[in-house]
Amino acid sequence: MDNVNGGPRRSARTPWQVTRSVWYAMFMREAISRTMSDRMGWFWMIFEPVAFVAIMVGIRSFIRGDRLVVNAEFIPWMITGLMGFFLVREGMMRGMGAINGNKALFAYRQVQPVDPVLVRNFLEGMLRSFIFLLFIGGGLMLGLDLYPDNVIRVMAAWLSLWSLGLGLGLITSVVATLIPELGRVITMLSLPLLIISGVILPLNSLPHWLLEYLMLNPIPHGLETLRLGFFDKYQVVQGTSMLYLWLFTFTLIALGLLMHLRFIDRLKAQ
Repeated sequence: MDNVNGGPRRSARTPWQVTRSVWYAMFMREAISRTMSDRMGWFWMIFEPVAFVAIMVGIRSFIRGDRLVVNAEFIPWMITGLMGFFLVREGMMRGMGAINGNKALFAYRQVQPVDPVLVRNFLEGMLRSFIFLLFIGGGLMLGLDLYPDNVIRVMAAWLSLWSLGLGLGLITSVVATLIPELGRVITMLSLPLLIISGVILPLNSLPHWLLEYLMLNPIPHGLETLRLGFFDKYQVVQGTSMLYLWLFTFTLIALGLLMHLRFIDRLKAQ
């Protein structure tokens, strides 16, 4: 339809088109900042899991942790666990600084506090997926058993852990912005969380009464399923349930979105 001056009328963009444009612009901004602003960024993303594996291989010679893993080689078993845990952890940690790191953009009414959290989680998941593929390729060249036996199960478990990191990131972004002291506590909890999630040593070696409490943590459910996708005869920890993981994840995502809606004005004003 033409306007009164005879020229074509410019159709208004839909809300989805506006949101998509915002996400794309923020994604490019975050991607450039994450990968190019720090010349050591890629190095640390790859070096951290390599260092963990190297340290644990050294410790293994003393504790013989490989004897505790049923039907899976210890090093590939640990690599898959580390990659899955880092995916969740980075989703949680990167969410904490997303709002303060993009505060200037809230001057535009199209940008909401939840947008940088979603974009950062997506970017971090893409980067972690790429690094995981590098580890798989490098492990295969070194003769490690890192070829997945069930690719669909691996992809489903990876997506589940990615979504869990999103749910945690949505909540920590609000909590750490409104109460910075709690953000420091969350950061301190990342190391104990690594230990109790069965990343370094198998949870099957622990007493049953303790295992019942540790399996309330949703992360081991995703890690065990991820490992089962790589080693089809692997004996997962008793009580592993993807249903529990997804119910927990959906609850976190819903709670995080509700918190963003409830405190949207305070998040923009912080």
